[in-house]
Amino acid sequence: MGIVYQHEVNVTFDMSDINGNMKLPQLIRLSLQVSGFHSQKLGISDDYLYENYQLVWIVTDYEITIHQMPIFNQDIIIETEALSYNRLFCYRRFTILDKAGKLLVEMIASFAMMNRELRKVQSVVEEVVEPYGADFSKKIHRGPRYQELTNPKEIKYPIRFYDLDMNGHVNNSSYLEWIFEVMGTDFLKHHIPKKIHLKYVKEVVSGGDIVSKYEFSENESNHQIVSDGSINAQAKIKWRTTKSNDSTKNKKDEKDEI
Repeated sequence: MGIVYQHEVNVTFDMSDINGNMKLPQLIRLSLQVSGFHSQKLGISDDYLYENYQLVWIVTDYEITIHQMPIFNQDIIIETEALSYNRLFCYRRFTILDKAGKLLVEMIASFAMMNRELRKVQSVVEEVVEPYGADFSKKIHRGPRYQELTNPKEIKYPIRFYDLDMNGHVNNSSYLEWIFEVMGTDFLKHHIPKKIHLKYVKEVVSGGDIVSKYEFSENESNHQIVSDGSINAQAKIKWRTTKSNDSTKNKKDEKDEI
């Protein structure tokens, strides 16, 4: 197991959705930012990695378990730890807690190292991952089998300027926004994900559009993000129905704990 790093965040108005819950894409953005703080503290920042090895980190998969979404104005702790690595992948844990230590969200992210100029995945550099204290393991974490979509509903979305990162490629969180958005406002008002598997297959680049496709059955949805005829991302989401007083109850729980 690796060195644990924590960072406290307040869930601000712009981070919150219409139900008063924290937006999950925003939580992912913040979690990746915290992993960057962790790397900086260990002396192996993103700048260091690129300047010395011409490498950048990319996320290939997420497994997310949601026990309770953080809510507006709640103080949360994002805890992260590099768990293990093998020849091609590194695995990092993110645990989201309230200030009393109650578990809210768990995430396991799979990372790889990519040569930024060649846009090709490279083998993990031992001297880069050594400071994290993670264990080497030959075991490769494999996600679920993503099923083919036979009769999906779909919506086309333009690739926006602010979807792009410094490399001119779409941010990880934008994929999840497209995946959620296609479900519709009414559905999202009354449902919240409890388990998400997300796999990044191929980068989406600037220009043009993407198509967000999905099929839904028995509180489970299967998704594809497609551009130029190729699958860019796949997801499998299990949903639960929200109660009308969910966010109110959460606020009361938080107040009682404080």
